[in-house]
Amino acid sequence: MLEIKFKKLNDNAQKPARMTSHAAGYDLYSANENPIILKPNRVTLVPTGIAISLPVSYEAQIRPRSGLALKNQIGILNSPGTIDADYRGEIQIIAFNFGTEEFVIKPHTRIAQMIISKHEIAEFVLTETLDATDRGKGGFGHTKH
Repeated sequence: MLEIKFKKLNDNAQKPARMTSHAAGYDLYSANENPIILKPNRVTLVPTGIAISLPVSYEAQIRPRSGLALKNQIGILNSPGTIDADYRGEIQIIAFNFGTEEFVIKPHTRIAQMIISKHEIAEFVLTETLDATDRGKGGFGHTKH
């Protein structure tokens, strides 16, 4: 099991939590002291009150919660957001209200989910040619599927 250290930055912060034993995502909770009113077609930065320390070659992806999206039309603008292994600041959620009703973000609202992923470090090598494929230079919709 991978160990991720986290730090509470305020008293409202909560430990990320999986809701089921097979869940890939860890729910992140809002750490606001007072309710935040998110008006339709507006964006707000929601504090989680936590910072994490990831091992090298890992990232945390911040994604919307499907229940908030379906029931309240709340999403995340830069989805998925990326937390790099060298970032030590507070994780904050760029929440957007895609709906027509105000949404109240109460303290301790499960506002997003976090996926921990391993990634490769790549070296880009300049070349004059690339290997050929059936698709070639075809762009969007080129595969006809």
